[in-house]
Amino acid sequence: MMTGGTLPNVVILGAGFGGLAAAKALAGKDVNIILVDRQNHHLFQPLLYQVATAGLSPADIAAPIRSIVKSDKNIRVVLDCVTAIDAANRRIVLQKSAPLPFDYAIVANGARHSYFANGEWEAIAPGLKTIDDATKIRRAVLLALEHAEIETDKALRDALLTFVVIGGGPTGVEMAGAIAELAHTSVSMDFRHITPHCSRIILVDSGDRLLKSFPPDLSQKAQAHLSELGVEIKLNMRITDLQAHGVKIGTDWTYAQTIVWAAGVMASPVGAWLQINCERSGKVPVQPDLRIARYPRVFAIGDVASCSGRDGNPLPGIAAVAKQQGRYVADVILAQVRGAPPPAPFRYRNYGNIATIGRRRAVADFGRFKLSGFAAWLVWSVVHIWFLAGYRNRLVVGANWLWSYVTFDRSARLITGIGNDTVIEAADVRMGSTQ
Repeated sequence: MMTGGTLPNVVILGAGFGGLAAAKALAGKDVNIILVDRQNHHLFQPLLYQVATAGLSPADIAAPIRSIVKSDKNIRVVLDCVTAIDAANRRIVLQKSAPLPFDYAIVANGARHSYFANGEWEAIAPGLKTIDDATKIRRAVLLALEHAEIETDKALRDALLTFVVIGGGPTGVEMAGAIAELAHTSVSMDFRHITPHCSRIILVDSGDRLLKSFPPDLSQKAQAHLSELGVEIKLNMRITDLQAHGVKIGTDWTYAQTIVWAAGVMASPVGAWLQINCERSGKVPVQPDLRIARYPRVFAIGDVASCSGRDGNPLPGIAAVAKQQGRYVADVILAQVRGAPPPAPFRYRNYGNIATIGRRRAVADFGRFKLSGFAAWLVWSVVHIWFLAGYRNRLVVGANWLWSYVTFDRSARLITGIGNDTVIEAADVRMGSTQ
């Protein structure tokens, strides 16, 4: 059971919600933990959209991994990228470092964007999974406003002030609401030629309703809240093309400078690492105890694991699922190390589902009861502040939200990394009208 040391090695791939939950559950126990991540920080992804819309700074929602686990002496952090999992020889192959031997491996690398076989769209419509993604979107949104302020061509100005969000899940809904507040309220106080009615925000989804993971009545309320913010909602519509000058929704072109992708995700390449078949989304089927079939010492959790709930439906890719799975796998490993009976099969406990729609609006599903509007927004705010990593981040985010609520100001409106950003031109709009 050992790899040569006095204690078994547990290698955790990914320091997201699931990986960090597993590491913390194993901290101080009779195991050696190696936590591998390609980034040096743990990111609170549910608030990334606020970084992308200048509500928060990146440091407000992230914390260094080493700082989080500094008091856990049996945890070692490795900054590197995984290239393969050699399950037969029980070792993790890394891009730069020497292979890591393991007695147990927990795969918790999360997911990346999926463009449904249209990889060329990524350069035009960035997704929202990392701090780099968020700052790129923030730069695009703020640059569009700056260029629109001085543009005299009406058609081009309209295109600059058109923002398209693709995908009607929680990320898309929250992103559309935040852009609407930024473009309609916050910046109109600072710009001289942009009024609350100048900008156009469009939310597109191929389904028949928004927030499919929520009950239909809450989906309708979310749609109503977005409409109140001035967001145009296009349901049962598919994206058929993306170009530098805009997006083709069905058969019609919409000319837009800023397009955000929130329509799909693809799990990290676990299948390629292990040379096994995965689902179309890249997720790996797991057994009831979250082990990967054929590999009893390798577990998969979070967005990389295909796992069903009690109702038989796939579990959502949310932080609560990943955290519960991380703690559960830690219990399974500790039971095996100690020779104790294994825990019962994993069961997800759903404590609720919340999505915010801008300022003072949210929807919350707690099973037996539901909330919407201001009350749901208060619950959403408290929950998200509480689950941030570190007291500093909780205090800073709470203070920023209070200040923004009172003043409508967004203090993180910084344009950084200006380089070869493509700005829509009048010729693009005219050319697009002929396609």
